[in-house]
Amino acid sequence: MNVFQLIASDYKKYQKYGGHFFSIVFLTQGFWAVFQYRIANFVHTKVKWKLVRFPLLAFILFWQKNVEIFTGISIPYAAKIGHSFYIGHFGGIIINSNVVIGDNCNISQGVTIGVSGIDENRGTPILGNEVYVGANSVIAGKIILGNNVVVGACSMVKESFSENSIVLGVPAVLISQKGSKGYI
Repeated sequence: MNVFQLIASDYKKYQKYGGHFFSIVFLTQGFWAVFQYRIANFVHTKVKWKLVRFPLLAFILFWQKNVEIFTGISIPYAAKIGHSFYIGHFGGIIINSNVVIGDNCNISQGVTIGVSGIDENRGTPILGNEVYVGANSVIAGKIILGNNVVVGACSMVKESFSENSIVLGVPAVLISQKGSKGYI
């Protein structure tokens, strides 16, 4: 998908949850952060001419910091995020630049997805498609969450879980295999 298709898919996802053009574009901080990420990621991955790329990246980093300060959402341009990405509420969202997030995922407020571990276990998570991450959850380390996974609110995920898992707790444990249908 090109950058315009990705932005359109994100916009349609926000529309699905009951927004209209004015409220999504002008009043939804999650959409602002995702929109800024899409533009920044495009410049980072597609613009190769150094004379154009450097000034654009400088501007985008300034823009990103302003979005971070205003929304409390940090999405680095180097992260890999699939289409139809949705941030339900603004504030306290930190995503590491090496994280991979699949298609059609939802993230709630207060979520951290980042680096953890020691030696060969040090790394960042990979989230599959249609993953729902509940409020104030932490997903950290060199782990993989399969497709259709639900991470319950206030959970600390530090190990991998297969498809259709519902996990909850500190540390997170498997509580069901019903998957994310209905959450996304």
